[in-house]
Amino acid sequence: MDNIIEIKNLSIQYKTDERTVEAVNNLNLTLARGESLGLVGETGAGKTTTALGIMGLIPDPPGLVTAGEIIFEGQDLLKLNKHKLRAIRGNKISMIFQDPMTSLNPVVTVGDQIAESFRIHEKLSRSEASKKAIDMLELVGIPGERYSDYPHQFSGGMKQRVVIAIALSCNPELLLADEPTTALDVTIQAQVLELISKLKKERNTSMILITHDLGVVVEVCDKVAIMYAGEIVEYGSLEQIYDHTCHPYTKGLFGSIPDIEATVDRLNPIPGLMPDPADLPQGCSFEPRCKLACARCKKENPPMVEVEAGHLVKCFNFAKGEE
Repeated sequence: MDNIIEIKNLSIQYKTDERTVEAVNNLNLTLARGESLGLVGETGAGKTTTALGIMGLIPDPPGLVTAGEIIFEGQDLLKLNKHKLRAIRGNKISMIFQDPMTSLNPVVTVGDQIAESFRIHEKLSRSEASKKAIDMLELVGIPGERYSDYPHQFSGGMKQRVVIAIALSCNPELLLADEPTTALDVTIQAQVLELISKLKKERNTSMILITHDLGVVVEVCDKVAIMYAGEIVEYGSLEQIYDHTCHPYTKGLFGSIPDIEATVDRLNPIPGLMPDPADLPQGCSFEPRCKLACARCKKENPPMVEVEAGHLVKCFNFAKGEE
């Protein structure tokens, strides 16, 4: 299968005078063309940092890509100069940022913010870019006559639609959606997810959806990668992750979700907190919270093991051939 992006051994750190935060650690990920991947994990797992690394938007200082490769269409994005990367960013690779309230410029009309992409990447005149921007607004369900309105005149859900219009304006080959529904209520959340799915299918866009909501992943993704403390701990298809869950952390995530069909007194949350990325455990990062941890887990970081075709798990229980 043709891969649109391959991330190999990616490590990203944030360095200050006081400490070094290891945000992403030796991360490996592959996405096929036209495929959707759900990147799932708790806040602080390194999901957004991974997306910013792909986009070349890690703030420097204090952020620094210390190792790895990000191969997109045969070229390593980490080795491109700023001019070449700018030509790809927003054109071939786009990102829907987490908070639409802060993603939009408050003193520029929403139409002009969409039109800017067409003027920069497609070299269109101002009038041509405006026409295409109106088409994009209508594509995401906003009347074209609202071209001259400012962000403060839109609701949260409508702002998110504008952000999606900007991200999809140049028909990107890869879309990074960073928790695009977090700030929205449930009804609007469903509408935005439906819109993203519809536009993705129409344009055959590959997508990495960053979220902590396993319910959202089911709606729009083909593959799932579970991320913990800057590492992928389990990877597989929807069926493999949801029906044949292996890693103790993934089981914990499912165990903390309410089940309307089950009668229970309490949910079963994962004990403890994610480790401080500036002070990660010596062995397995999940060991302090894991019910299956053994002495080896304290000393060694487990390898990624393939338990079935395409289903990878980072746990000693499977490295030893045990279920």
